[in-house]
Amino acid sequence: QLQLVESGGGLVQPGGSLRLSCAASGFTLDYYTIGWFRQVPGKEREGVSCISSSHSTYYADSVKGRFTISRDNTKNTVYLQMNNLKPEDTAVYYCAARRGIVITTHPLDFGSWGQGTQVTVSS
Repeated sequence: QLQLVESGGGLVQPGGSLRLSCAASGFTLDYYTIGWFRQVPGKEREGVSCISSSHSTYYADSVKGRFTISRDNTKNTVYLQMNNLKPEDTAVYYCAARRGIVITTHPLDFGSWGQGTQVTVSS
């Protein structure tokens, strides 16, 4: 059974950093594109970053230059390094998987989702 588990969220002050992890089980990440999304209550889920099976990457303008996505296929894990965090980054962060090499941040393109991890940026 394909499973994704996020970890690494928490409370951090503005300007701080967090590294989120997305660990996969039940399948091998090698052939999957992984996306990171975030959602706040009352708003649509937003695509933050994506890394394809060929290691191409995408970042939303709001996080470009601050967030870095990477993958370690030997550990079956994708990471999202978040630096210079801002209060507007506060959200529940989800990772999601889709088979193939296409970069996309449309939630409907992803068939498997983790349970989410809360990130709160506040002083």
